[in-house]
Amino acid sequence: MEALLEPVFVFKLNPSFTSKNPYTVHFPNLPKIPSKPLVVATCCAGTPSPSPLLPQDSDQNPLQLSPDRTRDRRKVVRIAWEKLVRWSRSWRSKAKTDVLERTKKVVVLGGGSFGTAMAAHVANRKAQMEVSMLVRDPAVCRKYFPEHKLPENVTATSDAKTALLGADYCLHAVPVQFSTSFLEGIAEHVDPGLPFISLSKGLELNTLRMMSQIIPQALKNPRQPFIALSGPSFALELMNKLPTAMVVASKDKKLAHAVQQLLSCSHLRISTSR
Repeated sequence: MEALLEPVFVFKLNPSFTSKNPYTVHFPNLPKIPSKPLVVATCCAGTPSPSPLLPQDSDQNPLQLSPDRTRDRRKVVRIAWEKLVRWSRSWRSKAKTDVLERTKKVVVLGGGSFGTAMAAHVANRKAQMEVSMLVRDPAVCRKYFPEHKLPENVTATSDAKTALLGADYCLHAVPVQFSTSFLEGIAEHVDPGLPFISLSKGLELNTLRMMSQIIPQALKNPRQPFIALSGPSFALELMNKLPTAMVVASKDKKLAHAVQQLLSCSHLRISTSR
């Protein structure tokens, strides 16, 4: 290969030479060619040309790494993966703590079984968090959970302004068929940036609208933050702290992860989706 990198040989005309071949060839600093045989590439059709850069030993695979190099590569990959896992766990723990620290108040619209169960669940996540339930009857859900006692930081009121004032998140648990009239009645007290977490399922009769359409239209705010919460879960499972799984979905990925960190705990697993 060193010979191939040398300067091009210079051909000079010898004026005193009168033979039929008037050219003499000068080879300055001609390098010594190694004694090893060279591999000549063939151009025959259908015959693969051996590469001079690869070893010619047919018993050895040129792509096969030595055992030492294989172990080194595996070690590097394992160390990088462990660092990534530790960083992911640290980030999730920090994000979870930040969401709980920032959240001071959560409002729950509706006093049915699932709304009451979610109110109790959120209240148990942080004792200093205020959970306000907006209901028609302050005697919240006694007929559904007579044997359960709600946390001390859960309050019930029928005043929309009091319930919504200063709320960081809103859990909407009003049935779909009554959501439009209910939301239109409290629209003036709703902050335009208040995230609505819909617990209601189904379609509105006659219009066939979903909650993702009902909430912004009833509040007259097409940019109202919206998150849908659903899954194979029951109110009694939440109240008894049984293993439960749900899914939060939102066009805002950051908001979906914030709700996930707000609601997730040892017995409630929350996944995110778009």
